[in-house]
Amino acid sequence: MTQPQPLFRHLLLIDTERYSDRDDVQQAYLRRMLFGIVDRVLLSAGADQSLRRRADRGDAVMELIDPSVPPTDLLRALLRDAPAELRAVNRLAAGSAQLRLRAVLATGYVHIDEFDGWVGTDLNNACRLLDGDPLRAALREAGDDFALCVSESVHVGIVAHGHLGIPKDAFYRITVPSKNGPLSAWLHGPLPTAAAAPPSPESVPPSAPRPATPEPPSPAGLDFRGTNNGVVANRVEGAITFGDRSERP
Repeated sequence: MTQPQPLFRHLLLIDTERYSDRDDVQQAYLRRMLFGIVDRVLLSAGADQSLRRRADRGDAVMELIDPSVPPTDLLRALLRDAPAELRAVNRLAAGSAQLRLRAVLATGYVHIDEFDGWVGTDLNNACRLLDGDPLRAALREAGDDFALCVSESVHVGIVAHGHLGIPKDAFYRITVPSKNGPLSAWLHGPLPTAAAAPPSPESVPPSAPRPATPEPPSPAGLDFRGTNNGVVANRVEGAITFGDRSERP
């Protein structure tokens, strides 16, 4: 059996919020709206059907996009067109059919096997970013219906350079825990409360000293103080104090 060869691709993952809370009719509607939005956004970025490959995940889609599509165009379309498309769709939808989306844009290598299965660490990490708490919290707290996260590779290669229409100051570093260790990524928009950085050690006031616990009195009301150096031949070595008197045996 021939081992599949890794292909370098742009990785776009988009998931629907609260999909399983809807009934079957609403879910079917949301899927049609989701696929239509993704198609229009990618077409505006120059990624037609011949330049991408889709995996249908029910409430989500994964797109492998040919590297000939400029990543700047992809990112600009996600920042500009995706929110606009969502506003247009939701404006005419009932409250129970509002569509809200989380998205991750990453890059990396993917194997495509003979079963049309997709395998790759870069893809796994993108899925973890999509399912991570920071992106979920960002969508819950967002004033818009769209939350976007980009991988470290996309930030280093694209966002950090301030390309036209890609405001680098609008992206904030996040860390997503995973079973293989923390993943660094960049969230577009303000950080959600759950992802805010904890206070630095210098800003945490020192805790008050704990009061000393008094020693319990010795049996029979005797107050024993001093150093017990052991018992030698039935003799106690060391000073012994009873009340205010000090005696040495």
